[in-house]
Amino acid sequence: MGHHNIRFVGDPYSNHGVWSPPTSRANFCEEDYNITFYLAEFINALTNVTYVYLALRAMYGPSHRRRDGGRRRLLRPSWDFMSASLLVLGLGSFLFHATLRQTLEFVDEFSMLGLTWSMLHASLTARQPRARARAISVLLAAAYLSFAVFYLGAPQIIYQVYAFTSSLALLLLRTFYVLHWADAGFPEDKRRDWVRRTWKAVATSVLGYVLWIIDFEHCAQLRAWRRSLGLPWAFLLELHGWWHILTAIGAGQSMQVAREARAEVEELQEKAKAQ
Repeated sequence: MGHHNIRFVGDPYSNHGVWSPPTSRANFCEEDYNITFYLAEFINALTNVTYVYLALRAMYGPSHRRRDGGRRRLLRPSWDFMSASLLVLGLGSFLFHATLRQTLEFVDEFSMLGLTWSMLHASLTARQPRARARAISVLLAAAYLSFAVFYLGAPQIIYQVYAFTSSLALLLLRTFYVLHWADAGFPEDKRRDWVRRTWKAVATSVLGYVLWIIDFEHCAQLRAWRRSLGLPWAFLLELHGWWHILTAIGAGQSMQVAREARAEVEELQEKAKAQ
């Protein structure tokens, strides 16, 4: 049985933390409250800073400074659904791993789905007429909200896994359709660069998923190695934390490609109107 299907028992401090006892369905390979009594899973919580950092970088990066005349404006971020969903995922996942409470586990899982929704929305509505884009937005929102209601009634983790992976598969197919087969009129050099960076993002995310599976299935061996290494080197074998870092990087890269492609579409449309 995979480690994600059981609550790991036997951690000496699991019932002595600030948020004890754990009530979540998933409990990962990192030993509960082993570093501090304030964070149930220390590394799994802190690695979510990667999501937050990449979201804020998108909100306050070069494009934001260009719009504001080269000045950084804290209260006027250049946000979109993608950067907002990345930020929410980082915060939600941090709270879940810090507490291992079931309510916050739902926040983490729905944040993951929100991330795929935002990226699907950006991909499916690009180059669509306003009425069609609005219809796509409504259908996507209805599909995700319907799943949320179903999942709250039947909270089996496997359903969330199916929904998340299906959304990613649809997103990947749509992305490569736009970049390879659709007559989008993109400059060839930009299209090649976007394809290369998209594959790099996919490879990064897949590596993170592989590490996640290893963390599930070989927890006992990983824990033994961590004890042999001691701190701080044992942190390198907290593989679920690497899943956070690598998927954040992969998602951030994919989002940046989507933003650049959307900007290119808008520029092409402006040129067409001018003619």
